[in-house]
Amino acid sequence: MLSDRRHPILLANARIIDPSRDIDEPGDVLIADGVIKDARRGIGAAGVPEGTDIINCAGKVVAPGLIDMRAFVGEPGAGHRETFASASQAAAAGGITTIVCQPDTRPVIDNSATVDFILRRARDTAIVNIHPMAALTKGMTGEEMTEFGLLKAAGAVAFTDGNRSVMNALVMRRALMYARDFGALIVHHTEDPHLVGEGVMNEGEFATRLGLMGIPNAAEAVVLERDMRLVALTGGRYHAASITCIESLDILKRAKDAGLAVSASASINHLTLNENDIGPYRTFLKLSPPLRTEDDRKALVEAVASGLIDVIMSDHNPQDVEVKRLPFAEAEPGAIGLETMLPAGLRLVHSGEINLKTLIRAMSTRPAELLGLPGGSLRAGAPADLVVIDLDAPWVLDRDDLKSQCKNTPFDEARFSGRAVRTIVGGRSVYQ
Repeated sequence: MLSDRRHPILLANARIIDPSRDIDEPGDVLIADGVIKDARRGIGAAGVPEGTDIINCAGKVVAPGLIDMRAFVGEPGAGHRETFASASQAAAAGGITTIVCQPDTRPVIDNSATVDFILRRARDTAIVNIHPMAALTKGMTGEEMTEFGLLKAAGAVAFTDGNRSVMNALVMRRALMYARDFGALIVHHTEDPHLVGEGVMNEGEFATRLGLMGIPNAAEAVVLERDMRLVALTGGRYHAASITCIESLDILKRAKDAGLAVSASASINHLTLNENDIGPYRTFLKLSPPLRTEDDRKALVEAVASGLIDVIMSDHNPQDVEVKRLPFAEAEPGAIGLETMLPAGLRLVHSGEINLKTLIRAMSTRPAELLGLPGGSLRAGAPADLVVIDLDAPWVLDRDDLKSQCKNTPFDEARFSGRAVRTIVGGRSVYQ
């Protein structure tokens, strides 16, 4: 049963992980009035406010709530795919306390009125925090910039054209300059549509064996290389929305070494799956950008571990059966991910590829820093947005249990070890 009560909560006997303070140690977390009052060793039950709910975490992890920096929510215009209500239920079940939604809705989020609609609709129907990214160009056509200043003032946290690349270099240059003046972040999907062509999966031997058209790594790397040169030219803030291959990592490293204000995300799918998982034409693993080779996957994981890749996101993209239950070449790309981002990430922890603090930093602290959001920390005074994680809970994913409206998960019937067992938003338990 979920609690609507706002009186104090003490999460006792926990393993506290707070990347914002570089902490991984036993302790307690005290929550009151919707904020974190303290998170340290030895708070104990003595001295806590009267009426405090004391929850014995028995060594489970308490961490800042996850912030998903790239998720599609269907409202407005595609509520049959996902609503704020259903997306927030799925997010809470996955330990996500903040969703950053994308602008490729109907109508596109390219004006202040639509931003205001998103915020009001989310406030009325969602149980987690929702923040919109606004469109980079009007109608997401790649031709004319939106009004960054007005959109940011209305509540947009960054600017992106979703899963479309701005191919006009002059438009991108002007956008980076314009955004710089407002301190705004440009988030760009780096994929040249002309190089993608008719491609439906990663170009290589496996695509040839399946008889499917391939998408080369160059489709991503060419656009990213251009963008890095434009960032150097303008001094703007830039975030690569979804890095998938070794070539892109080389470009990103050079840019960071040169001191450019650049950052990048990788999706949990590209960090835990590769092209071979497509197997016998499994359309739930048709993604954009496509799953790459195992060498690419390993390089991405190493880049997260080193901090070269800043953020892990779900790339939540619900698609219904009418567009997924088709031949692979005809199916829509995309997979849901709100409920599986954390459990899939814990696979990397259990395998020793990433430590838990690094995972939480990439899923919570770093997105908050990049987007200027108040979460991502267990410091005193921070919002009481937290997740309690049982690292060893064994479970098998049954898509019928998923809270998303669409069930297109690449992890159907997958075995996991670890999951969120309680999610708290604003001091209120929204999932347990």
